[in-house]
Amino acid sequence: MPIEPPPSRWEFPPVERAGSDDLVGQGADLEPATLLAAYRHGIFPMPVRRRQPMLWWSPAQRGVLPLTELKVSRSLRQSCRKFEIRVDTMFGEVIRSCAAPGREGGWISPEILAAYERLHELGWAHSVEAWTPDGRLGGGLYGLAVGGLFAGESMFFRERDASKVALVGLVDLLLEDGETNRLLDLQWKTPHLASLGATAVERTEYLDLLGKALTLPLPAAFAGRS
Repeated sequence: MPIEPPPSRWEFPPVERAGSDDLVGQGADLEPATLLAAYRHGIFPMPVRRRQPMLWWSPAQRGVLPLTELKVSRSLRQSCRKFEIRVDTMFGEVIRSCAAPGREGGWISPEILAAYERLHELGWAHSVEAWTPDGRLGGGLYGLAVGGLFAGESMFFRERDASKVALVGLVDLLLEDGETNRLLDLQWKTPHLASLGATAVERTEYLDLLGKALTLPLPAAFAGRS
């Protein structure tokens, strides 16, 4: 099971006061306890520019993927047959691929990368990977699993559809025991994610979903690390 770190010295403001603003704070640190406290309050970090205080976000319109509404096209289903899904076999490679310099819209700073690697060592951050039959990492994603919440952070691909296949694999893992109330958080709804079934919910609804999800057990696939 994940290791709970000592409490953070930081406190986050109630996000209900943020109104229509997505940005809810800046500063603090990226210690494991601080990050876990943020996610449990519906907040996540994302830098905009290097050498500035860390920015913390809670979108007024939160992107989520209802697990039973994942859209798998015929071509994607065919692609799923070409890959093997693995969990946490190459977390470092996955997050570094997501953080590759020059990626359009890239935001994963060295500080973010180091922080989530620490969370992985404690059993909170996980990678879901799509592997080719000849043993190559075709793509994947990483995020945090806290109770019934999986907070997706980023994905990448080297082979066609591999990141989508990893997302399908993640949903399968979250549904493995039949629990449909787990929460797959995608931060913001994008056209790409919408094509896979993502939707946007009001912050108040997200917080309600989050509160329920945090009472649920970890999926078996993510409960074995320590």
